[in-house]
Amino acid sequence: MVGRGGRAVRLSSVSATQTSLTHWGAFSATVEAGEITAVAPVAGDDDPSVALGNLPGSVRHISRVTTPAVRRGWLDHGPGPDDSRGADDFVAVTWDELTELLGDELRRVIDTHGNGAIYGGSYGWSSAGRFHHAQSQVHRFLNCLGGYTFSRHSYSLGATGVIMPRVVGTHDDLFKRSTQWDVIVEHTDLMVCFGGVALKNTGVNHGGTTAHPARGALDRFRARGGHLVSFSPLRDDVDGPCDWFAPVPGTDVAIMLALAHVLAAESLADRDFLATYCTGYDRFERYLLGVDDGTPKSPQWAAQICGLDADDLTALARRMAACRTIVTVSWSLQRTRHGEQAPWMGLTLAAMLGQIGLPGGGFGHGYGSMNEPGLAPVRCGLPRLPQGINPVTTFIPVAAVSDMLLSPGEPFDYNGLRLHYPDIRLVYWAGGNPFHHHQNIPRLRRALRRPDTVVVHDPYWTPMAKHADIVVPSTTFAERHDFSGSRNDPVLMAMRRLAEPYAQARDDYDTFAALARRLGVADTFTEGRTSAQWLRHLYEKWSATLDFEVPSFDEFWQVGQVRLPTDEGLTLFADFRADPSAHRLATPSGRIEIFSADIAGFGYRDCVGHPAWFEPAEWLGGPRAERYPLHLLANQPASRLHSQLDGGATSQASKVAGREPVRMHPDDAAERGLAAGDVVRMFNDSGACLAGVVLDDRVRPRVVQLSTGAWFDPADPADPDSMCVHGNPNMLTDDVGTSALAHGCTGAHALVQIEKYTAAPPPVRAHQPPVFAAR
Repeated sequence: MVGRGGRAVRLSSVSATQTSLTHWGAFSATVEAGEITAVAPVAGDDDPSVALGNLPGSVRHISRVTTPAVRRGWLDHGPGPDDSRGADDFVAVTWDELTELLGDELRRVIDTHGNGAIYGGSYGWSSAGRFHHAQSQVHRFLNCLGGYTFSRHSYSLGATGVIMPRVVGTHDDLFKRSTQWDVIVEHTDLMVCFGGVALKNTGVNHGGTTAHPARGALDRFRARGGHLVSFSPLRDDVDGPCDWFAPVPGTDVAIMLALAHVLAAESLADRDFLATYCTGYDRFERYLLGVDDGTPKSPQWAAQICGLDADDLTALARRMAACRTIVTVSWSLQRTRHGEQAPWMGLTLAAMLGQIGLPGGGFGHGYGSMNEPGLAPVRCGLPRLPQGINPVTTFIPVAAVSDMLLSPGEPFDYNGLRLHYPDIRLVYWAGGNPFHHHQNIPRLRRALRRPDTVVVHDPYWTPMAKHADIVVPSTTFAERHDFSGSRNDPVLMAMRRLAEPYAQARDDYDTFAALARRLGVADTFTEGRTSAQWLRHLYEKWSATLDFEVPSFDEFWQVGQVRLPTDEGLTLFADFRADPSAHRLATPSGRIEIFSADIAGFGYRDCVGHPAWFEPAEWLGGPRAERYPLHLLANQPASRLHSQLDGGATSQASKVAGREPVRMHPDDAAERGLAAGDVVRMFNDSGACLAGVVLDDRVRPRVVQLSTGAWFDPADPADPDSMCVHGNPNMLTDDVGTSALAHGCTGAHALVQIEKYTAAPPPVRAHQPPVFAAR
């Protein structure tokens, strides 16, 4: 395992020189008898992710899918809706049989129902590789067949992905071209962080990462005299010294409005900036001051909502206006009802300070949510596998999977559009586990009963694989050649195969190539190339577009990496501030839209034309809290990336009594007669799960924290309402979108009750393969 800050925690010595890359870091590995036995971070990574400790033992783990498999009910009775998905036995088949069955089913669905009846979900991080990325592979393959219904945006950023293009014309630039850590270290006096800056999340980056600089940057920031303010119910959302405010969860927008009210009422707002670079502030200020509704959004008003002291909020607003301040909003704050409001209001607050575009000032979104924010962007694109053109125009917001499957033909609103859910007959999933991402598992299980066929590619028997009809055994990243890098990491790294494919596992590319041959599109899909030839082709095609020299492919493959130039010293929106005419934002006004006429014109009750406070359905200030008096924060785990390698050593070491740990304030535990290590039942109207108690006074009273990612493990696989015995918080989250604007994921918050589980706890079988029936 690897400790924070480069500290060794049982770090095995490594004799091999093989290196590779995961989303949570670059590493070297020792491989014996086809298995990773030890890992070490690459030199120069001063704060490697502990998730590297999940890699040893992962290639031949008991949860590997070792053979092509078909659910017995589907094999016996053919495609169709089926209540036994997730509880049925499987039958091992040969690769030829799987190719025939799956190819014929794809042809049947397309010929009978059209390509729009295929949902190419495949949401998930999968491999860091540029070529063997499962989502890219399946989308390319389905496009070769004529397309598929697709999803937009992500569970991580569903609300942000819609609201920020409306407000500043982009959401990508908020991350890939964010103000860099070095600039913050040198220029920032005050970081005001809504949702904290959780360093556990900076361990990961899509496409991989070779360094984790956030911890060191914050240390240097403090050493220079910078101060950090954290608004979060969790003290450890900031590591190290900070001013910690622990509000009622879900009230951050009310706090931001109170700070803004002080700036407006005390003439501390930068009206020149607002007039030059923004539009609609006057409309927003009427709401802020209560001109129309009679309710000024003052610190006194906010204090009754958030549980903080009004004088403290007033003092902080004055402090923010008096020094170089950056306002940051974590991604977690937009994964709740009305999630569009937090990033919108955070940007508005920063605009009122007038420091957007100044070094060390302004706005940031996602510091502490992933490693990317604060890193210098690479000055070139990266090699990528072309996915072709999807002629199907039908899509859903990514978090609306259950709505789509359960309500075909029903209308829904999304970002100014009136759409209808398609009638999906075949779900094709590769490289992801929606039981980690998607809220309200009982509803998701019912939704997955409806299609004719569910296909899953995966190296492991994840919960999604166990709910499939056709299961394709995929290789892991360690069993194939690839290369990867990310848009904010200066290294393109070769990912050489570390071990031979285990059992009957195949690369997804080879699976799709075989299916393409059966369906008559082999030339279109493969273009006559093997996977090895694709790697060379992609690299050489990419290198020909560069304005700087890189080694030949053979040299790159031998050396193992190539360093790429980056843009240094960036400040978010500096160009826009320097010349707002030459660097107009991609909004209707070309400026920051504090008031959006477009959004106002949609007429949505749950997202009006300016940032606003909406009382949450799930919060401690509402009537529902009388029945469920604890506020659950379902955040990202510290011991793994999402649900990946949940069976690994680091993830398993974090469990309590074999179950996901739930952190509670000691007073809340004492009130329920609970002690550390107890197995408890967490429940509400949505469902229930078991978890193991950890006592921690760094958690605000009446708040409990249970990370996502424990593989769903029902006590009774046949019952969709059966509790999860392993501790998956999505048993407790409500399946409703953020608003009619974005329909983003709301799985970060839920009200619950907790009681001691007095019966003998059921065994955890989350990582056991399903039962196989004889043919």
